Amino acid sequence: MNLSVKILISMLIAAVVGIIMNKFFLDNEFVQAYIIGQYGFFDVGGTMFIKALKMLVVPLVFCSLIGGIAGMDDMKTLGRTGGKAVAMFMITTVIAIAFALTAASGLEIGKGFDASVANVVEVSVNDAPSFGQVLINIIPSNILGEMASGNMLAVIFISIVIGISIAHSGEEGSRIAKWISDLNEVIMSLVNIVMNVAPYGVFCLLAKTFAEQGFDVFEPILGYFLTVAGVLILHYVGTFSGIFFLARLNPIIFLKKMKNTILFAFSTASSNATLPITMLAAEERLGVSNSIASFVIPLGATINMNGTAIMQGVATVFVANAYGHDLFFVDYLTIIGMSVLASIGTAGVPGVGLVMLAMVFTQVGLPVEGIALIIGVDRLLDMMRTAVNVTGDAAVTVVVAKSEKQLDMDVYNDPDAGTYEPIDLSSHEHDHGHIDKA
Repeated sequence: MNLSVKILISMLIAAVVGIIMNKFFLDNEFVQAYIIGQYGFFDVGGTMFIKALKMLVVPLVFCSLIGGIAGMDDMKTLGRTGGKAVAMFMITTVIAIAFALTAASGLEIGKGFDASVANVVEVSVNDAPSFGQVLINIIPSNILGEMASGNMLAVIFISIVIGISIAHSGEEGSRIAKWISDLNEVIMSLVNIVMNVAPYGVFCLLAKTFAEQGFDVFEPILGYFLTVAGVLILHYVGTFSGIFFLARLNPIIFLKKMKNTILFAFSTASSNATLPITMLAAEERLGVSNSIASFVIPLGATINMNGTAIMQGVATVFVANAYGHDLFFVDYLTIIGMSVLASIGTAGVPGVGLVMLAMVFTQVGLPVEGIALIIGVDRLLDMMRTAVNVTGDAAVTVVVAKSEKQLDMDVYNDPDAGTYEPIDLSSHEHDHGHIDKA
């Protein structure tokens, strides 16, 4: 049984267990204290799994990006690659929110909805940093401090500068580059070890979500939920397939090879937590060179939020209709612009979409309290849009690699490329032989 099947089975079992607990045991003190609640079994298991993934993000990005840049023959490639990636991230984000606004406006979701519930539900949303503050935070005053806090834009900047310095340091730089390359291989092995426990971590995360939410929360805003889900699917299939056709690549191969990464993204609801798995998939399963994958994927996890942009578009129209607030053409342009700008420098962690949504609401004159109308189903939608975000990161990475002739087509077209057996943790000597690393 490969990893994808194990994760799917654990997700199905988690859904069943969670819904049963929600229906019959939600008020049981023992279940709340030791299984569902804070520091209960589900919370501890899921949090430990997320932390295990997150602990790999900074060292993986740091080592992989430095190694990739230090190995570049021409530093002009770095600027060209970055320009292409940023342009594609922005274009796909604009397409995503255009889909969302068109669908939500056409279906007139939210009209006749009782918005009074927003006044009795407390919503706490922290202010997002200004664009100027984001730019300032890119350059660190303390390298180790920024790495410890997980400021990904700063980590990317640090890695690029050090990689360029190593490339211009001759023999001394070559020795450092070799050491960093070896360290990167060790971190990749750590990723494999974490993947061995993925089905159990996924079970805890999803079981807790379904136990706390159940199905009743979806009934009042089913139209909103289905609209967001429908547009996410449309963007996932339509936009990503479109850019692959333009790049003369088979999108079916890409989507099949991304299945494990998508499952990880769905279960964790965090682009950053999924980043090690996304990089592994890009290099080992899809054939992207390390120099491209190590740069574009962390950048995408930081600034590319197609799924979040879709949620913002649909949510803004829904809340506007619920409050009887008319949106004009300039408001739609504002929503598109804010969604693109808000993506830059906003952390890829669960719930960050609500921070960005508060910014959009403020700009178009909607009360921030309107977030209370949709917050009940945000967790599940957050999981879905994270899967779209991560897929977008990988899709742009593959297309950019193809344009730079840094995509191994033999690996891309090989269905078995990058599949390995799980690491045997009981022995110091093990083979890298057949887990679906993607």
